[in-house]
Amino acid sequence: MRVGHSPGLSHRLGSVQPMTRMLLVRHGQSEWNALGRWQGQADPPLTPLGRQQARTAVERLGAVDLIVSSDLDRALTTAAILAEGLGVGPVLVEPRLRERSAGEWSGLTRDEIDQQWPGYLAQHLRPPGFEPDEVLAARTRAALDDIAATHPGAEVLVVSHGGVVYVLEAEAELPFARLPNLAGRWLSHDGGILRLGERVELVDDVPPGPAPASRATDDERV
Repeated sequence: MRVGHSPGLSHRLGSVQPMTRMLLVRHGQSEWNALGRWQGQADPPLTPLGRQQARTAVERLGAVDLIVSSDLDRALTTAAILAEGLGVGPVLVEPRLRERSAGEWSGLTRDEIDQQWPGYLAQHLRPPGFEPDEVLAARTRAALDDIAATHPGAEVLVVSHGGVVYVLEAEAELPFARLPNLAGRWLSHDGGILRLGERVELVDDVPPGPAPASRATDDERV
């Protein structure tokens, strides 16, 4: 399955499988977002603001056929709030949609990383336990492939993580821009190609600490 980018989400002529549309969104603000700590696959809960963001997002969402979520609490709780507000459920859990593993950096701030691994961030180096882009991309694509195959033609809300969105954008050679909480990107999948559509923001942006300078400095903190 290839990853591409198009300004719209129009169906390709000759496609065998009906097009599945997916809105891939980042979870609400977590406790570690608020503290500026890299999360990776650690599992801090949502803040009260994160819960309110999910409730607010319901007002900007249209009808969906189903909701699929990462198994991490910050995504799953966001998805549960959205499901209740939209009257859709139960939420389907997909572990392959979880955030990238940050390895030894999980739970650390940028300052702490700079102290313990001098020069790593500036040189875009990563610790041994850090999940590579190609591994994250492969499991993300596999999860989205299975969603499209199981629910052809559906409108799907997928609640996941910033790093998951970033890795798809990087493969499609799109320029980096920070992804706020409860923001995401439309995707279309017709069984042969995954196309990236426009970004959307479902709530007003509340930055989780200092804005990052690049994709590599943000995706592990979401």
